[in-house]
Amino acid sequence: MLVVSLVIALFFLLSFFWATKTGQYDDDYSPSVRILFDDEIEVNTNQKQTENGSRKV
Repeated sequence: MLVVSLVIALFFLLSFFWATKTGQYDDDYSPSVRILFDDEIEVNTNQKQTENGSRKV
């Protein structure tokens, strides 16, 4: 049981080192302020045209 615990701890330690090496924790500021800003409203480009050429919204 001790060996299994040490293997699991080693797995998590190596996973942490891999995550820091690949830049998983580089940007810690923008996720905290991203919720404060509104998203841009996207315009629907697939609007249907009526028979006389005008567009339906």
